[in-house]
Amino acid sequence: MIIKNPKFEISAVGPKQYPKGELPEIVLVGKSNVGKSSFINTMLGRKNLARTSNTPGKTRQINFYNVDDLFYFVDLPGYGFSKMSKQEKVISGKYIEEYLEKRENIALVVHLLDIRHQPTEDDRLMYDYILRSNLPFMVVTNKADKIAVTKVDTEVERIKQILGISYSTILPFSSERKIYTEKIWQEIEKILV
Repeated sequence: MIIKNPKFEISAVGPKQYPKGELPEIVLVGKSNVGKSSFINTMLGRKNLARTSNTPGKTRQINFYNVDDLFYFVDLPGYGFSKMSKQEKVISGKYIEEYLEKRENIALVVHLLDIRHQPTEDDRLMYDYILRSNLPFMVVTNKADKIAVTKVDTEVERIKQILGISYSTILPFSSERKIYTEKIWQEIEKILV
Protein backbone atom coordinates (compact mmCIF):
# COMPACT_ATOMS: atom_id res chain seq x y z
CA MET A 1 0.00 0.00 0.00
CA ILE A 2 1.33 3.43 -0.90
CA ILE A 3 0.82 5.93 1.91
CA LYS A 4 1.00 9.61 0.98
CA ASN A 5 -0.23 11.79 3.83
CA PRO A 6 -0.90 10.07 7.14
CA LYS A 7 -1.54 12.38 10.07
CA PHE A 8 -2.34 12.33 13.74
CA GLU A 9 -5.93 13.48 14.09
CA ILE A 10 -7.07 13.41 17.72
CA SER A 11 -6.67 11.89 21.17
CA ALA A 12 -9.92 10.84 22.79
CA VAL A 13 -11.27 9.42 26.03
CA GLY A 14 -14.91 9.12 25.00
CA PRO A 15 -17.32 8.86 22.06
CA LYS A 16 -17.92 12.61 21.80
CA GLN A 17 -14.24 13.04 20.88
CA TYR A 18 -14.02 10.23 18.33
CA PRO A 19 -13.62 11.32 14.70
CA LYS A 20 -16.88 11.78 12.84
CA GLY A 21 -17.61 9.84 9.68
CA GLU A 22 -17.47 6.20 8.74
CA LEU A 23 -13.82 5.49 7.92
CA PRO A 24 -12.85 1.96 8.98
CA GLU A 25 -10.59 1.69 12.02
CA ILE A 26 -7.66 -0.68 12.49
CA VAL A 27 -7.28 -0.90 16.27
CA LEU A 28 -3.97 -1.71 17.96
CA VAL A 29 -4.02 -3.39 21.35
CA GLY A 30 -1.16 -4.76 23.41
CA LYS A 31 0.70 -4.38 26.65
CA SER A 32 2.68 -1.26 27.42
CA ASN A 33 6.01 -1.15 25.59
CA VAL A 34 5.09 -3.84 23.04
CA GLY A 35 5.73 -1.36 20.22
CA LYS A 36 2.35 -0.13 18.99
CA SER A 37 3.73 3.33 18.12
CA SER A 38 6.71 1.80 16.30
CA PHE A 39 4.29 -0.46 14.43
CA ILE A 40 2.31 2.59 13.24
CA ASN A 41 5.44 4.48 12.21
CA THR A 42 6.89 1.49 10.33
CA MET A 43 3.67 0.57 8.55
CA LEU A 44 3.18 4.19 7.46
CA GLY A 45 6.83 4.76 6.53
CA ARG A 46 7.20 7.63 9.01
CA LYS A 47 9.74 8.03 11.80
CA ASN A 48 7.91 10.17 14.33
CA LEU A 49 4.22 10.26 13.50
CA ALA A 50 3.33 8.18 16.54
CA ARG A 51 5.46 9.14 19.50
CA THR A 52 7.60 6.31 20.83
CA SER A 53 9.11 6.14 24.28
CA ASN A 54 11.42 3.96 26.31
CA THR A 55 9.08 4.54 29.22
CA PRO A 56 6.06 2.20 29.18
CA GLY A 57 2.59 3.62 29.69
CA LYS A 58 2.99 6.95 27.87
CA THR A 59 -0.18 6.46 25.82
CA ARG A 60 -3.05 7.27 28.18
CA GLN A 61 -5.70 8.17 25.60
CA ILE A 62 -7.07 6.65 22.41
CA ASN A 63 -5.02 8.10 19.54
CA PHE A 64 -6.47 8.27 16.02
CA TYR A 65 -4.11 8.41 13.01
CA ASN A 66 -5.80 9.27 9.72
CA VAL A 67 -4.25 7.31 6.84
CA ASP A 68 -4.89 9.23 3.60
CA ASP A 69 -8.60 9.56 4.46
CA LEU A 70 -8.91 5.81 3.77
CA PHE A 71 -8.89 4.46 7.33
CA TYR A 72 -7.59 5.11 10.83
CA PHE A 73 -4.94 3.37 12.85
CA VAL A 74 -6.26 3.61 16.40
CA ASP A 75 -3.70 3.22 19.19
CA LEU A 76 -5.27 2.14 22.48
CA PRO A 77 -3.41 2.64 25.77
CA GLY A 78 -1.24 -0.34 26.65
CA TYR A 79 -2.32 -2.69 29.40
CA GLY A 80 -0.24 -4.17 32.21
CA PHE A 81 1.71 -1.02 33.10
CA SER A 82 2.48 -1.42 36.81
CA LYS A 83 3.35 2.23 37.56
CA MET A 84 -0.11 3.43 36.55
CA SER A 85 -2.24 4.02 39.65
CA LYS A 86 -5.26 1.79 40.28
CA GLN A 87 -7.55 4.72 39.59
CA GLU A 88 -5.79 5.46 36.26
CA LYS A 89 -6.09 1.77 35.30
CA VAL A 90 -9.82 1.76 36.05
CA ILE A 91 -10.42 4.99 34.10
CA SER A 92 -8.40 3.94 31.04
CA GLY A 93 -9.92 0.45 31.21
CA LYS A 94 -13.41 1.93 31.06
CA TYR A 95 -12.83 4.06 27.99
CA ILE A 96 -10.95 1.27 26.22
CA GLU A 97 -13.82 -1.13 26.91
CA GLU A 98 -16.39 1.47 25.88
CA TYR A 99 -14.54 2.03 22.60
CA LEU A 100 -14.20 -1.70 21.82
CA GLU A 101 -17.83 -2.46 22.71
CA LYS A 102 -19.61 0.48 21.10
CA ARG A 103 -17.53 1.77 18.21
CA GLU A 104 -19.11 0.64 14.97
CA ASN A 105 -16.20 1.69 12.74
CA ILE A 106 -13.85 -1.07 13.98
CA ALA A 107 -12.77 -3.08 10.94
CA LEU A 108 -9.90 -5.05 12.49
CA VAL A 109 -8.19 -5.48 15.85
CA VAL A 110 -4.43 -6.03 15.70
CA HIS A 111 -3.26 -7.67 18.93
CA LEU A 112 0.47 -7.07 19.35
CA LEU A 113 2.55 -9.49 21.43
CA ASP A 114 6.28 -9.63 22.12
CA ILE A 115 7.68 -12.59 20.17
CA ARG A 116 10.46 -13.09 22.75
CA HIS A 117 8.17 -13.81 25.69
CA GLN A 118 5.37 -16.13 26.61
CA PRO A 119 2.03 -14.28 26.55
CA THR A 120 1.31 -12.74 29.96
CA GLU A 121 -1.93 -13.17 31.87
CA ASP A 122 -2.96 -9.73 30.60
CA ASP A 123 -2.19 -10.84 27.02
CA ARG A 124 -4.38 -13.90 27.50
CA LEU A 125 -7.21 -11.83 28.98
CA MET A 126 -7.09 -9.44 26.03
CA TYR A 127 -6.99 -12.31 23.54
CA ASP A 128 -10.03 -13.92 25.20
CA TYR A 129 -11.83 -10.56 25.24
CA ILE A 130 -11.20 -10.10 21.50
CA LEU A 131 -12.46 -13.63 20.81
CA ARG A 132 -15.66 -12.97 22.78
CA SER A 133 -16.18 -9.63 21.02
CA ASN A 134 -16.51 -11.35 17.62
CA LEU A 135 -14.48 -8.50 16.07
CA PRO A 136 -12.20 -9.44 13.16
CA PHE A 137 -8.64 -9.63 14.44
CA MET A 138 -5.11 -10.76 13.80
CA VAL A 139 -2.17 -11.35 16.13
CA VAL A 140 1.17 -9.71 15.37
CA THR A 141 4.27 -10.96 17.17
CA ASN A 142 6.43 -7.87 17.40
CA LYS A 143 10.18 -7.42 18.00
CA ALA A 144 11.16 -10.25 15.65
CA ASP A 145 14.48 -8.45 15.11
CA LYS A 146 15.42 -9.31 18.70
CA ILE A 147 15.72 -13.03 17.90
CA ALA A 148 17.53 -15.00 15.18
CA VAL A 149 15.69 -15.06 11.85
CA THR A 150 15.85 -18.86 11.96
CA LYS A 151 13.81 -18.88 15.22
CA VAL A 152 11.01 -16.53 14.12
CA ASP A 153 8.69 -19.21 12.72
CA THR A 154 9.25 -21.44 15.76
CA GLU A 155 8.42 -18.62 18.18
CA VAL A 156 5.30 -17.64 16.21
CA GLU A 157 4.16 -21.26 16.34
CA ARG A 158 4.87 -21.42 20.10
CA ILE A 159 2.68 -18.38 20.78
CA LYS A 160 0.00 -19.82 18.50
CA GLN A 161 -0.03 -23.01 20.57
CA ILE A 162 -0.04 -21.20 23.92
CA LEU A 163 -3.04 -19.05 22.99
CA GLY A 164 -4.79 -21.84 21.11
CA ILE A 165 -4.97 -19.84 17.89
CA SER A 166 -6.50 -22.09 15.28
CA TYR A 167 -8.20 -19.92 12.71
CA SER A 168 -6.98 -16.35 12.91
CA THR A 169 -3.92 -14.83 11.28
CA ILE A 170 -0.71 -14.63 13.32
CA LEU A 171 2.30 -12.91 11.75
CA PRO A 172 5.77 -11.78 12.88
CA PHE A 173 6.76 -8.12 12.76
CA SER A 174 9.85 -5.99 13.21
CA SER A 175 10.05 -2.23 13.03
CA GLU A 176 13.82 -2.64 12.63
CA ARG A 177 13.87 -5.15 9.78
CA LYS A 178 10.68 -4.00 8.03
CA ILE A 179 10.64 -7.31 6.14
CA TYR A 180 7.24 -8.41 7.44
CA THR A 181 5.20 -5.33 6.58
CA GLU A 182 4.01 -6.56 3.19
CA LYS A 183 2.17 -9.59 4.63
CA ILE A 184 0.51 -7.42 7.27
CA TRP A 185 -0.59 -4.91 4.61
CA GLN A 186 -2.06 -7.79 2.62
CA GLU A 187 -4.20 -8.79 5.61
CA ILE A 188 -5.27 -5.20 6.27
CA GLU A 189 -6.15 -4.64 2.62
CA LYS A 190 -8.43 -7.71 2.67
CA ILE A 191 -10.42 -6.01 5.43
CA LEU A 192 -10.50 -2.59 3.76
CA VAL A 193 -11.75 -3.83 0.37
